[in-house]
Amino acid sequence: MSALAAEMAAKALQMGIPLSVQLDLTYRCNERCVHCYLDHRDHGEMATAEILDLLDQMAAAGVFYLTISGGEIMMRKDFFEILEHARARTFCVKLKTNGVLIRAAQAERIHALGVQSVQISIYSHRPEVHDAVTKMPGSLRQSIRAARLLRERGVQVIFANVLMRQNVRDYSGVKALAAGLGAQFILDPTITPMMDGDRSILDLNVDEAALREVFRNEALVGNAEEFCAPPQGPDADALDSLPCSAGHTACYVSPYGDVYPCVQFPLPSGNVRSVKFADIWRHSPQLNEVRSITLRDMPACSQCTHGGTCTRCPGLAYLEGNMRGPSYQDCEKSFARTGIASENLKSKKASSQPFPSSQLIQIQCLPPAEAIFNAGTPPESAANA
Repeated sequence: MSALAAEMAAKALQMGIPLSVQLDLTYRCNERCVHCYLDHRDHGEMATAEILDLLDQMAAAGVFYLTISGGEIMMRKDFFEILEHARARTFCVKLKTNGVLIRAAQAERIHALGVQSVQISIYSHRPEVHDAVTKMPGSLRQSIRAARLLRERGVQVIFANVLMRQNVRDYSGVKALAAGLGAQFILDPTITPMMDGDRSILDLNVDEAALREVFRNEALVGNAEEFCAPPQGPDADALDSLPCSAGHTACYVSPYGDVYPCVQFPLPSGNVRSVKFADIWRHSPQLNEVRSITLRDMPACSQCTHGGTCTRCPGLAYLEGNMRGPSYQDCEKSFARTGIASENLKSKKASSQPFPSSQLIQIQCLPPAEAIFNAGTPPESAANA
């Protein structure tokens, strides 16, 4: 993060401004990725007029960064009308797409509108692997074509590679493919549950050995020895720190107008179809509860040796039953990184205790990441990716 961006984030936090919003336009998609937890049916998406009005409300509330995602954003016929309106409101716009529907005309329009970046999901450099993940023959070829068309016009492109059993050895190939096209590369090591609470999809997560190998890859994490250093436990500053930007300077809005702290933190906090965006941001009891939580308020995590260094995601913890508790998936990552198991990890492994599967998750979205690796830098929260 640049010094200017850090200063903006600090001031937004101090002033209670929603600096960054992810808006999903649709959950419909032309791919059927094996790791996706979306319900791809349309259950009543916001109409064009509703979205344009929402963008006006967001601009008035102080939103600066706007990530437009889905589903596949270009499944909406009004996509460019929405994008033009967003840029007219001077949002710094980032797009997330599979790129399949991008041709020369669309790439030219994206460039002309001054989009900050376009993130394209690439699961492998091998067509047989990527296309098996998306369940769409020819999808890698079409996604790469989109990336090339955008890069030819000077648009910043990011390849997002979700790590799973099917492609566990392919991230280096995707990274090389990105470099060849002048694109950036990020690696997402987290699979998240299905929207109905079904956790069987977590079987796609890579095993401990593969995760450890990734966390020790200096091309991904920088200084591996420093990154994987034994934890020292949380100090006073860490205990008073905020878990992440979710609900503090960032939030997520679904295609149906539902507001959540983050795309991966499905705590229902209001709906913009019945309440103004700014009123939800300022007065939602759920968002205010999220804002009240520091590491000190988390009984297990505040006492954990990993407390000051863990990339614990409150959204993943919420999905596991308690947003003030630890996330088993994050405990696994801390163990893979340092070789030291948390007490939560030890107890879960000892009891083989299953996670609650009855809790219904009320959003559907592109699989988010608890931690995203940018080549050569430590992981960041997906909320800021």
